[in-house]
Amino acid sequence: MSFWPNSEHWSVKIPLDTPHPRLDVLADTGVVVLDDAPFECPESEYLALEYMDWKSGGDTNFAPLATADGELDCRGFWDKGKTDKDAMWTSNADVAPSIRDYVDGVGANFGRVRTIKLEPQDREAAIRSLHRDDNNRFNPDDEGWVVRSWVELTDNPDSYMILMDNDENGLPDASTEIRVPLHKGARFVVDTQRLWHVVVHHGSEPRYALITSFESGPVLDDWIRANTSAA
Repeated sequence: MSFWPNSEHWSVKIPLDTPHPRLDVLADTGVVVLDDAPFECPESEYLALEYMDWKSGGDTNFAPLATADGELDCRGFWDKGKTDKDAMWTSNADVAPSIRDYVDGVGANFGRVRTIKLEPQDREAAIRSLHRDDNNRFNPDDEGWVVRSWVELTDNPDSYMILMDNDENGLPDASTEIRVPLHKGARFVVDTQRLWHVVVHHGSEPRYALITSFESGPVLDDWIRANTSAA
């Protein structure tokens, strides 16, 4: 492999150790795989959304459904002086009521809600976009840690998300790699500020998925346990 993140990577500067309340279910590995989604977002909904050219984790476009102020914007909430919570629905949410109902049904405080369109990329290309997320900028220390959830909208069983914890230098530790398969309806919750992550997407067509930021707390914990058969 010709590329691997080093100490100059921007992710290394993102805080790992903070006082924020976190979910016990994520303490061990930083990820929990949920039961497959109990709903199906019709293709007519997610393809009709207004997508923006925003790059993250490869050749991507994003359709914002909930943002800091309800405007179609892919930037972090910190650009509006907010934590990634207390989001407002955008005009895209009216186009995809199944997604809006699903996110509202969780009951937890949510931030960014968006669908991602990812073009195919092999593992070597994907590793170049391996990163951690800055989910908790401006988040008060006594409020819940922001994590992210995924729902796969298209069926790509040969594709997978790479997740890696940190080594002693804050760089991805290859020995901790977890691969989450991306079949249609696959769902998982990840502490993406802790774990390095990126998607290897095989095939010839774009992959679509729903990504939502949620605040850790009793409501999200109860929802995760209710949607995890092994819990």
